[in-house]
Amino acid sequence: MKAMLFRQHGGPEVLEYADFPTPEPKPGEALIRLRAAALNRMDVMVRNGWQGLKLELPHINGADGAGEVQEIRELENRGVETRELETGDSVVINANLGCGQCEFCLAGKDNMCLNWHLLGETVRGTYAEFICLPLKQLYKLPKGFNPHQAAASALVYQTAWHSLTTRGKIQNGETVLVVGAGGGVNTASVQIAKYLGAKVIVVGSNSKKLEMSESIGADVLIDRSKEEDWSKAVYLATNKRGVDAVVDNVGTTFMMSLRALRKGGRLLTVGNSGSPKFEIDNRFVFAKHLSILGSTMSNLAEFKEVMDLIVAGKLKPVMDKTFPLKDAALAQERLWKNENFGKITLDIP
Repeated sequence: MKAMLFRQHGGPEVLEYADFPTPEPKPGEALIRLRAAALNRMDVMVRNGWQGLKLELPHINGADGAGEVQEIRELENRGVETRELETGDSVVINANLGCGQCEFCLAGKDNMCLNWHLLGETVRGTYAEFICLPLKQLYKLPKGFNPHQAAASALVYQTAWHSLTTRGKIQNGETVLVVGAGGGVNTASVQIAKYLGAKVIVVGSNSKKLEMSESIGADVLIDRSKEEDWSKAVYLATNKRGVDAVVDNVGTTFMMSLRALRKGGRLLTVGNSGSPKFEIDNRFVFAKHLSILGSTMSNLAEFKEVMDLIVAGKLKPVMDKTFPLKDAALAQERLWKNENFGKITLDIP
């Protein structure tokens, strides 16, 4: 098969469009013929590498993908009548890989698995023509559903859904601040917060991205290129009350986010695109009774729940640009430079 892979960590120049052995499914797995993959900032971080990251090289990027079931290998002592998927079915991938056996997986909290993996991060991913995955990681799509929209939805919507509903418990009538306008999780968070009945404030880097954010439901727009102290602008926009919750996946902006929260507010985070290390003033946390709530991905039930909303058209992924698989390096550069609004996808011929 053809795949976009790298044999050593480094810049975009280490990516190669090359031949790679087609994987073979293990018992309980399906072989998927991928048609589309979607990019995440994690792809570039893995390609660059970090201290302690150990990969089987060559490595293949990519957490998100959609395509068709090519082959299914049965588990022993289980007949085909128990299967929900058949050869030829269109599917989208859940990149959250739980072991299925630890205490968290058995409790339905597979995103907290003791032996947790993320597709494309510690195991080979979707920048390829084929991939093998357990059947439980696959969501059946209706016939004709666009594989690029499906791939663009999977990781960011399940991540935002778990963060806002399970961890953040966003309620109808609350006000949610989203820090950043263009990223996949942020655009998903805007839509999900609106779906839950919240008022949404977005802080963005320029007017163009803010206009796009408004088009998907944002109520209040704050341009941080004009409002250096955007926490004050948020405070004034809420009649000096503060917001109920902040979606902040930057990290280095935490102090501004803590200032923007009302007493008893929640800061929700699923990442650190700015930096993993930064300082906060703890007096804001205890004096204002604030909560900092982190999470990663979602469990299997939540993935199905949010994908049902995607398929029903109640949530719609924001699409940026599509590149051929062989041009994945260009796609990653666009993502890393924050030139995108919404999800970048790869077309797998």
